[in-house]
Amino acid sequence: MAVARAQRRQAEIFRQAVLLAVLVAVAAVAAPLLAQPDTPERERTGTPQAVGAVHTVRTIPEACTRLEGVFTGDRAQPYRLDAVRTAPACQPRARYVDFAEAAPSESQGWVLKDAIRIPDASCPSRQAVVRVWHQPVEQTLERDGQGQVRIYLQDAQKQAAAGDMRPLPQFGAQLEVEGTPCR
Repeated sequence: MAVARAQRRQAEIFRQAVLLAVLVAVAAVAAPLLAQPDTPERERTGTPQAVGAVHTVRTIPEACTRLEGVFTGDRAQPYRLDAVRTAPACQPRARYVDFAEAAPSESQGWVLKDAIRIPDASCPSRQAVVRVWHQPVEQTLERDGQGQVRIYLQDAQKQAAAGDMRPLPQFGAQLEVEGTPCR
């Protein structure tokens, strides 16, 4: 009788362990699906920056753009973010657009790529948060017999004259300053 009772107890513990393993597996699969819609693909924290020190926040090579930021020391606008062209000869394969005009959202096909936090060196409780959004565009480009995509100047000029230009992917950046002012 004691042996039968011990076997039943062992079977019950085994069932509970299996149920717990199944619940953990379900939670592991469901957690990413239930994540917030505006969760960035990558989050980073930059090095603390002094007031007046211009620094690169992120480079967007496809758009030939570099995002430069600076803590201004001004209470009205404590941080300024500017989009600067990387090189005059750079040929963009994407566009950088103003965040306010584009109003990116996931429902419109935009993807939140990065959330970059830049701490203020003189005020540890304050940080600038730059969120970089990307709107990819499906571009079906024809390949030649060698499997290469070839774009010929004459053909591109004809397409442009006919108004048959392919849409370009877009990038936009949103700036927020978090924390309390120190001065």
